[in-house]
Amino acid sequence: MAKHAEHEELVVMFVDSYDVLLAGGPVELLRKFLAFDSRVVFSAEGFCWPEWGLAERYPPVSTGKRFLNSGGFIGFAPAIHGVVQLWKYQDDDDDQLFYTRIYLDPGLREKFGLALDHKSKIFQNLNGAIDEVVLKFERSRVRARNVAYDTLPVIIHGNGPTKLQLNYLGNYIPNRWTYEGGCGGCDQGLLDLPGGEALPRVLVGVFVEQPTPFLPQFLQRLLGWAYPYARLSLFLHNREVFHEPHVQGAWERLRGAFASVRLVGPEEELSQGEARDMAMDICRQDPDCDFYFSLDADVALTNPGTLRALIRQNRKVVAPMVSRPGKLWSNFWGALSPEGYYARAEDYVELVQGKRTGVWNVPYISQAYLVRGETLRSELHDRSVFTLEETDPDMAFCKNVRERGIFLHITNLEEFGHLLSTANYNTSRLHPDLWQIAENPPDWQEKYIHENYSRVLDGELVEQPCPDVYWFPILSEAACDELVEEVEHYGIWSGGQHKDARLAGGYENVPTDDIHMRQIGLEGEWLRFLREFIAPVTETLYPGYYTKAQALLNFVVRYRPEQQPALRPHHDSSTFTINIALNSKGSDYEGGGCRFLRYSCSVTAPRKGWSLMHPGRLTHFHEGLPTTRGTRYIMVSFVDP
Repeated sequence: MAKHAEHEELVVMFVDSYDVLLAGGPVELLRKFLAFDSRVVFSAEGFCWPEWGLAERYPPVSTGKRFLNSGGFIGFAPAIHGVVQLWKYQDDDDDQLFYTRIYLDPGLREKFGLALDHKSKIFQNLNGAIDEVVLKFERSRVRARNVAYDTLPVIIHGNGPTKLQLNYLGNYIPNRWTYEGGCGGCDQGLLDLPGGEALPRVLVGVFVEQPTPFLPQFLQRLLGWAYPYARLSLFLHNREVFHEPHVQGAWERLRGAFASVRLVGPEEELSQGEARDMAMDICRQDPDCDFYFSLDADVALTNPGTLRALIRQNRKVVAPMVSRPGKLWSNFWGALSPEGYYARAEDYVELVQGKRTGVWNVPYISQAYLVRGETLRSELHDRSVFTLEETDPDMAFCKNVRERGIFLHITNLEEFGHLLSTANYNTSRLHPDLWQIAENPPDWQEKYIHENYSRVLDGELVEQPCPDVYWFPILSEAACDELVEEVEHYGIWSGGQHKDARLAGGYENVPTDDIHMRQIGLEGEWLRFLREFIAPVTETLYPGYYTKAQALLNFVVRYRPEQQPALRPHHDSSTFTINIALNSKGSDYEGGGCRFLRYSCSVTAPRKGWSLMHPGRLTHFHEGLPTTRGTRYIMVSFVDP
């Protein structure tokens, strides 16, 4: 301070370095300091440390914190120079005790014009005051607010045991002096260079650690990223024998896309931690590996620009926020319990629901995250990051990262995708994805509902081949094929006799060669399909009718020339019926169709995945036209019997 001793108008601020956030700008800081009308202002706290016996010597305070904290002070240069010249101690002696004794001396306090920031107008010490601090969200910025004194402190100090709270408070406070935008010190031009020649090299570690719904769709999404694949390498660990056909089915396409690939299958018998350590170490040992991106198979990463968005954040560790649709289950924790496990943070719900957006410092992330390669080669140089005794790999990773003083960030600035639920995935079924309509609705719809379904709701792609008979696309090719394969796998067809025609309390007026959804355990899922996808179409096409979408009879019918080629005229036991073609006329069979006798009108060219919808009893007396070659399959529901 000696070289500034004569600069009367120079203001100097001191703060601790490693546990402080700068939450405001210099103009605000100077304005608040000058309002004190003092030469030097120290921060204040509620504890008299390091000598409690000095507490009675402090001047009384009507409102606010009474005791000095030396982790932050601001003042005019000559006054600060005069104070520090009084230091006559060793370098490792207590500086807070030194400043406290000067402040408690009335003569020195007056001589140097010393004051304390009792109401945290400039300095907010968190120790003992966490409950006083909340986040104040404005349109263009976020600030920590002291609700006890209604102040917006400029300096946030995580002193004492509150360093974790400072790191994981769940706050995003833009530092207006060193931070602009979301890229920090990175070269934005490099990230948007045409062709991506200068884009960082990334090793993508993919982990299939448990039976996971919709894995083929996950693997397909790996090929649709907005990133040059010449800069991407792939490590894929599949622990599940059930998923080997899915991985092998996509392997040639993956190998042709990524610059290099490595597959570790279930025969290697690696644990989750061992596989994750192996993948991360590949990046660590490669000086050309700029980033390591870890991605679990239960993450539906639907934003093709996710990788670029994470790199732009210029963080050592950053994760895209993903959660289960309509749920609060996500890939991060906002706070830790004293035992090191999950604790609900004050703003967790707002973050998951996207009501507060930003880049957030959190104590735990999982399932999808980006790590800087240089960080792996320096702070995280140990190979065993994911393996700690009696600790899950994800918790071991986060604990290791935290203990090395590395911040874990999560961003919800964009929509990145969502998490899948894997708890009730039954791989004993032939096509277990068919049962996932309630567990993973958006993924089920993506796979099984026709791509043009939304146009049907808009009144497009709906045909009316006969009076009050509507024809529209509803199921995808995959839904049709898998439904046929499921009933054939079950294999117990009624043969047209239907010994138990009384199924679920309903009757078939004209028994068919069929298998009911109840027989294959899909009844509940099919009824949900009727409620969520058929009912909206019904209410659009039949104005004034509001369906309950109840159905006692839901079954696949099989027509063959040698066994029940046709169906005699009849009424359906329904208010309305849907009849969905499950395979293709011409390639799979010839003949078939439906004739409505009252209107002398036939539909003879059913389209795979399209549904006929028509009234049931009273008006639409109909018959099934003969199938002359092959096998024809249709899915039938008698709705609102």
